[in-house]
Amino acid sequence: MTEVTLDIKKWGNSLGVRLPAIIAREAHLHSDQRVRLSVVDKQIILTPIVTEKLTLEERLANFDPIVHGGEVMSVSEHLGAEKW
Repeated sequence: MTEVTLDIKKWGNSLGVRLPAIIAREAHLHSDQRVRLSVVDKQIILTPIVTEKLTLEERLANFDPIVHGGEVMSVSEHLGAEKW
């Protein structure tokens, strides 16, 4: 177990704490990762939100051309000099 002492700082209208790299590494946290913050018996608990990785088949099933810019994949004819 790694333990550090940190100072709480004002961050806009909120309070913030910076996680040292060693803590982030041991907890397998990374930048822009979503976490759940809860308070239990006056203790703050930070829990990573784990998202399941989708297979290519699942990603393609979720593809909506209207939402994703209208691009489509051509499956019937070659475009330009594309051949395989």
